Amino acid sequence: MTLVVYNYYQKIFGPAVPKEQVLFVPTETSLVEVSNRIGKITNSPKTFLWVAAKKNFTNPKAGRYVLKQGMSNNDLVNMFRSGRQTPFKLSFNNQDSLEKLAGRIASQIAADSTALLLSFKEEHFLSENNFTIKSILQIFIPNTYEFYWTISPEKFKQKMFASYQQFWNQSRIKKAKKINLTKEEVITLASIVQKETAQSTERPIVAGLYLNRLKRGWPLQADPTVIYCLKEKKGQDYVVKRVLTVDLEIDSPYNTYIHKGLPPSLIAMPDISSIDGVLNAQEHNYLYMCANVDKLGYHVFAKSLVQHNKNAIKYHNWMNKLRINR
Repeated sequence: MTLVVYNYYQKIFGPAVPKEQVLFVPTETSLVEVSNRIGKITNSPKTFLWVAAKKNFTNPKAGRYVLKQGMSNNDLVNMFRSGRQTPFKLSFNNQDSLEKLAGRIASQIAADSTALLLSFKEEHFLSENNFTIKSILQIFIPNTYEFYWTISPEKFKQKMFASYQQFWNQSRIKKAKKINLTKEEVITLASIVQKETAQSTERPIVAGLYLNRLKRGWPLQADPTVIYCLKEKKGQDYVVKRVLTVDLEIDSPYNTYIHKGLPPSLIAMPDISSIDGVLNAQEHNYLYMCANVDKLGYHVFAKSLVQHNKNAIKYHNWMNKLRINR
């Protein structure tokens, strides 16, 4: 009799999980399906359903569950019944479009990219907060966030919007006013800076250069905005290794060679270093920049057109030597 009681107890309360593991339970997953998955990772594959039946449990809740070492079948049933899932760290880096962002997020949570896109583009949210389908990208600040795997697209968007509002604290708003830009304009300029240089140490310098141009009423003449226009015409996967003279004439409000001031909205998702690079722009007299052929990935800056032309000739000769025509 004692042995029978012991075995009965072990089935319910004995350790069933040999080591910590993660189990994903999508929406509408049956108890049998959950049992089949558990059977592959626990010490007692045949007893989970037996315990579930004893506890009148039939409908597991969707979630990302961390099965901790030593958990019993009783623990597992209680966890799936209550939906007591464990949050995880979700991260994303710079994405050029809402579509790419939705794909990146969908690879980490239960919702698919189509549902996320529909939420991002929802008309009431856009109009209520003065966003457009193009400018909404600015609320997504590249970082690491904590979510539940089953978070809905709507709640995901709302949490991103709340994080965006928190990001714009009084210190950043004060710095934006100091350079006479709204937070939307800061992010737009930061998106150009982001595309202009991958070097975080250069970003305050590049930002200062563009601010100098804005103060003088000059066009920004930023190649990344031209590349943005080209990709709008030819698709996001279109590769542009060299901006040609004919490209500078593209008729688009985003073309900063033919339109003064900032574009209507950001051209890509800037990271925090680019945004803060604008807010903490370096004060200098540079008005021109060119890729540095002696230190790839960096730029050379110039205060005069004469010096810039010398830098540009050196760069173009280097591009021609490498036969980079597009």
